[in-house]
Amino acid sequence: MERRVKGSLFVDYVRMLRARKDVDWTRYLHPEDLPYLSDRIHPEGWYPMDTFARLGLAILDEIARGDTFLARAWGRMSLDYLATVHEGLLVPGDPRESLMRLIVLRGSFFDFDAVSLPELTDTHATVRVQYGMTDRAEEAASYQTLGFFGRLIELAGGLGVLTEFTRKSWEGSEVTEFTVDWRPPVTDSTR
Repeated sequence: MERRVKGSLFVDYVRMLRARKDVDWTRYLHPEDLPYLSDRIHPEGWYPMDTFARLGLAILDEIARGDTFLARAWGRMSLDYLATVHEGLLVPGDPRESLMRLIVLRGSFFDFDAVSLPELTDTHATVRVQYGMTDRAEEAASYQTLGFFGRLIELAGGLGVLTEFTRKSWEGSEVTEFTVDWRPPVTDSTR
């Protein structure tokens, strides 16, 4: 069964490629991917995950020049945008609840279980990532996801946010996992 991604995520990748008219994208994409560069992308539509992965690798190579730090930065930046589009995602002063809401929201972006939260406390989370892509694509997407989750905790008020990979599928682990640790937000009752 083909895995799919929601158009609201797919369109960001397509926009990035469309903006770079100086690049021959056929070096990265399959013939069936090319119509997406000119067709209208519907935010509520479903699109092939394999194409999404190839778009991501093309972005990594041509725009980020292979730098996973930029993939992480893109994840941080895209969370800022997502928080403005999805009111109620952020719960100021409550990183834990914000994470739970993010997991529910991210679940609506894929028609398979791509990201899960096997452990969550008031100051710690373990995030499991399984996009099911090639090792290189999985690595880039995992760095993007790491940035995404770390930024969410910051915006929800978590202090001293630390993110760290504990397992990496592209280095032989069965799945990818990372941890997010933070100190509780300062509130009137903790001052």
